[in-house]
Order: sequence, then C-alpha cells, then structure tokens
Amino acid sequence: MLSAMFLTAAPVAAQQLLPDGDNELPYYFDEEDEEIGNYDFLYTNGGDNLNYDEVMTANLIQEAISHLGARYVYGSKGPYTFDCSGFTSYVYKQQNNIFIGASSREQYARNIPISRDEMRAGDLVFFTSPHSGRNVGHVGIVLDYDPITNVFTFIHASTKQGVKISKSTEGYYQRRYIGVRRVQ
Repeated sequence: MLSAMFLTAAPVAAQQLLPDGDNELPYYFDEEDEEIGNYDFLYTNGGDNLNYDEVMTANLIQEAISHLGARYVYGSKGPYTFDCSGFTSYVYKQQNNIFIGASSREQYARNIPISRDEMRAGDLVFFTSPHSGRNVGHVGIVLDYDPITNVFTFIHASTKQGVKISKSTEGYYQRRYIGVRRVQ
C-alpha cells in the first residue's frame, strides 16, 4: 500500500521547490527496500550524529541543578551540604564517575586549560576569593555561554547563599574571573 502511494506520486512542480537548493529528488522505493530514507545516524555512534558528550553534559547539568539551595559548609563534599570544590567534585563523581580534584586549586591544575571563547556547558570556571589573593579560590560549573556577548552562567556553592546560579556579569565574579578548564 505504501509503495503504491510513492510510485503514483505526481512530480513536484518547479515553482513549489524551495529556492535554497535543499530540495532532493523524491525518494521512490519498492518492496525490496528495507528502510525509508537514511536513518543510519540513529543506530551508529560515528561522527557527530550522536554526541555522547552532549548527553553526559545534560545529565551533569541536571545533577548540578538538583542541588540548588543546598547549604554551604566549608570542607563539605555533599550530598546535602557543600563548599565550592566539594560541589563540583561531587557532581562530576555522581554523574560521570570522574575525579576532577579535591580543591579548587587542584581542579584548576589538573584539568585542561581552554580559552574563554571555547567555553561550553560542563566546563569548570575559576575565580579568586577574598582569601586567595590572586590565586584560585572558587570554582563553579558552566551552565551556558553566549559567544556573542561573552557572558556565561554558572552554578556553584557560594558561602552566603549555598548552591546557586550566577552570571559572569555580576561585579563580584567579573572582577575575580581567572579562567576555565575542560574536564576530560
């Protein structure tokens, strides 16, 4: 029945074609064909068609967001209270079973340096703190980055408000930004 429908389809008139060149010739098949169209990308993990990293990142972000509002306690590694590095290490350990380092300085040192314009969700973002001088003293997880405005949002455990979402445009973080690292 389906093959009869395709075999009897009328040709598309020239004026109905899209002007951008995205038009493909109609696909006619017979009963010997096993699939309609090319959906091989659904069954393979090759190329960029099925991005395992995107799924892992989405799960990582979901895990991080599930802790919004958790209290800050210095030295705490979760699951109900956190300090900043305890939060980031807990989220990565829970979601991807990856050890990223215990302290913010260790996390900064052991992960891959990238430039700000390469930033993407799931990267670690680092700042100074009032007691760290010019050294790393605070860490969060990037949620979103806008390459046009160079603004990012991140989730972190703040000393006064616990686990929260902040923007890089907030004065405190804008002045204290150090860099970004990618976890591999």
